[in-house]
Amino acid sequence: MAKPAKTFVCSACGSVFPKWAGRCEACQAWNTLAEQEAPRTLPGGIKETARRAGAKIEFVGLEGITPPPPRVPTTISEFDRVLGGGLVPASVVLVGGDPGIGKSTLLLQASAALGRAGQKVIYISGEESVDQIRLRAARLGLSKSPVALAAATQLGDILASLAQVPDAALVVIDSIQTMWTDGVDSAPGSVTQVRAAAFELIRAAKTQGFSLLLVGHVTKDGGLAGPRVLEHMVDVVLHFEGDRGHQFRILRGVKNRFGATDEIGVFEMTGQGLSQVTNPSALFLAERRGNVSGSAVFAGLEGSRPVLVEIQCLLSANPSGSPRRSVIGWDSGRLNMLLAVLEARCGLKLAMNDVYLNVAGGLRVSEPAADLAVAAALISAATDVPTDPEMIFFGEIGLSGELRQVAQAELRLKEGAKLGFARAATPKRVAGGAAKIAVPKTLSLVEIGHLTDLVGVVTAGKKPGQKEE
Repeated sequence: MAKPAKTFVCSACGSVFPKWAGRCEACQAWNTLAEQEAPRTLPGGIKETARRAGAKIEFVGLEGITPPPPRVPTTISEFDRVLGGGLVPASVVLVGGDPGIGKSTLLLQASAALGRAGQKVIYISGEESVDQIRLRAARLGLSKSPVALAAATQLGDILASLAQVPDAALVVIDSIQTMWTDGVDSAPGSVTQVRAAAFELIRAAKTQGFSLLLVGHVTKDGGLAGPRVLEHMVDVVLHFEGDRGHQFRILRGVKNRFGATDEIGVFEMTGQGLSQVTNPSALFLAERRGNVSGSAVFAGLEGSRPVLVEIQCLLSANPSGSPRRSVIGWDSGRLNMLLAVLEARCGLKLAMNDVYLNVAGGLRVSEPAADLAVAAALISAATDVPTDPEMIFFGEIGLSGELRQVAQAELRLKEGAKLGFARAATPKRVAGGAAKIAVPKTLSLVEIGHLTDLVGVVTAGKKPGQKEE
């Protein structure tokens, strides 16, 4: 019998190659090719699994109304918010995050909450023993919750056991990288094993109708480890973000077939586990001091939730000719662009300064609407003049220094008014543009058309535009 052929698959993009190489030719990533066994083929190149005759496929039209999928709330509102309202039966959720960030703690709390609500919950760990899980449950005060625990890694045993529990509502696998099947000739955690184990578990979830929560390891770059096809196989992908030395944790929805993406849930790590933060804006601004230069409040949007965060900037003279750019929570490339625009369009001399930029609270901001707040913080730090403590900022900046409108301005303004801010610096609306937005009565707009106007607002209190009636 011929020896099975071997192929090599890239764990970053899923491309397949006949031989190993140090760099993937498709995505240019280094050291991502892993060996896997190629599927056996019949003479003529036909796969062995494709021998059966094809069945007729039924085609339907686009008309028709499908009711929304039923939801099973976990009673953890921040978790349910990211999921889109709760767990969908027969859905598969992949949760990734750095080691020690709180993935197992969150899923144990969600499992205990569903168990107390009368649902049948199974928690299977391949990394910890049953005693270790019990110790965590006792520390979190969850020992009395009806959750069925098991410590196993052999996929065949797990599937046979799950088949004996037809009424299970939720199954947690911690983690998918520890599962293995003897039908695949490779080590646990390899690309082939992860793909095969995930496929069998997903098929069991779709067949029996239980919700499946998979914990996934991450690489040093923060991406989910294993084959990229794993993210395409599941229904929901959640990333657990945050610094282990910081108390805040952000659960971000990256993919969701049953709800909106980019939704976030905010948690705080305490001695009793993860507690929900229902008003993250107030928490992110709780320690803010309004009389310090280099600070500006950004009215951001995460999914459908408006969030106010403080942008902090510090400038330090560096005449050596090699200035440093240190950024935490924002895009360093966009910071370099803003520095160039401020020098070219506003005349600010920033090239010989070290620039340190931080988004307070540990939140990662990715939307271009933060440009105006970052620019205000940079101008404030360069001129040593504090920004207006009762003003929020949002808007996108172009290379010529013009300001552009951003989405969901009304939600941002309402969040600022709710937290007591009196003014909002926004891009100037152009004639024939979007419809007039509703501005809260307690908030006045400072419309800015160019970065030079922003310099005047920060340094001299100049307020272009009129107060909305």
